[in-house]
Amino acid sequence: MTTARDLITLALFDAGIFGSGQTPGATDINNGLIRLNDMISQWQRNRWLIWCDKDVAMPMTGAVSYTIGTGQYFNTPRPDRLENGCFIRQITPSVPNQPDWPLTLIQSREAYSNIRLKRLGSFPQYVFYDAAFPYGNIYPWPLPSNLYELHLLLKEQLQTFANLSTVYAMPEEYKRAIRFNLQSEFLSAYRLPPDPDLEKRAAAALNVIRNANAQIPVLYLPPDLYRPGLYNVFTDQSV
Repeated sequence: MTTARDLITLALFDAGIFGSGQTPGATDINNGLIRLNDMISQWQRNRWLIWCDKDVAMPMTGAVSYTIGTGQYFNTPRPDRLENGCFIRQITPSVPNQPDWPLTLIQSREAYSNIRLKRLGSFPQYVFYDAAFPYGNIYPWPLPSNLYELHLLLKEQLQTFANLSTVYAMPEEYKRAIRFNLQSEFLSAYRLPPDPDLEKRAAAALNVIRNANAQIPVLYLPPDLYRPGLYNVFTDQSV
């Protein structure tokens, strides 16, 4: 089983910081763990580096807002944003007849502030996320009652390594990306010159992940932009 120590040691050797027969010191390994987790924390914010989105749901109570973060009402690591695809579910009547309605994301605090009746209780249509720290705040609008359950679409969490013995538990393609990109981190940290071939391999490894994770939704136009069918003289049909 591959551990954090294995990844860090291999990256140190591949970067040429240590050679065959040498053993990295405890300081080098421990600093490598910090750099490894820092790098993965940056990757966490890029949707194309996340292999899937997850659905996090909680029943509504009619409140104006709900906290989100570890140990909060939505008990999940604090996200940087909501992904398109959030929806509200009517939980009365009971399973399986529970219809879902998509919600429109309000993208900014300024746009949410323009809502005049923020405490209006009715059928929800929008959701705004205030990415406060250490806990975020979810604002559905209009305010849904306990007849509804709010489903948030969030990026799945990438693995971080609590200690050097933590076992690697991500898809296999991430291992090569971590290895080469961590080498680049080490070259910079040890004030060594950049390696163009290494940079190419690091970028290529990330591109493999990006291509594997790419999900492109179907583009829909607002109804107001649709035009009636136009006659095509070449096909003798309306399109």
